[in-house]
Amino acid sequence: MKRSMITLALAVCAVSGWAHAAGTVNAAGDATSVVQTKNWSASPNGIAPKTRSQIRQELVEAKRDGQLAYLNSTLYRGGM
Repeated sequence: MKRSMITLALAVCAVSGWAHAAGTVNAAGDATSVVQTKNWSASPNGIAPKTRSQIRQELVEAKRDGQLAYLNSTLYRGGM
């Protein structure tokens, strides 16, 4: 009994390992292994980061046109 259980466990492990390493099948039916690589970039999609002066200017504009007051009264009111 134990011998058959051990054999079954080894067979399941072998099949699952083989299925995991098989890769994917694309639309054409070809089995391919897909490897995703991502190069680290400080600015995603090539967008240049903003300077401190640009951020300060946006904050001044948000205060002037009421966006900051609206966010403070609706979103950031502390869970009330």
